Amino acid sequence: MSEFSWKIRVYYEDTDAGGVMYHSQYLNFFERARTEWLRVRNINQSRLADEEGLIFVVRNMEVEFIKPARLDDELIVSVTLDHMGAASLLLSQTMNRASDQLLLASANVRAACLSAGEFKPARISKNLRKEILQ
Repeated sequence: MSEFSWKIRVYYEDTDAGGVMYHSQYLNFFERARTEWLRVRNINQSRLADEEGLIFVVRNMEVEFIKPARLDDELIVSVTLDHMGAASLLLSQTMNRASDQLLLASANVRAACLSAGEFKPARISKNLRKEILQ
């Protein structure tokens, strides 16, 4: 499947006193890239919940922190759909420093599709499946 890339910069608020990005921010940046990956496929998560009664939640995430991101670094965060099941997505993500393409972190993510009202597993609808694969 094709890779989606999204740029973000590390700001002062993302770092500790030494200018190194907090480990929790990696998760936030990965999440934002997944949201933008959905947006380019015309999938708005609030509309998805309101109109189709579906939400995506992270079921499992494995992150490897390789090198630190630092204050003012411009990062490229990628998302690749590895597999779509009946009610889940398997995604791989990377975070690279834009200036030299150095790999800083990687993640494997399992996102579950749930009913918005009951928070129980729900099948990914045919229309949603089509939008995800575009």
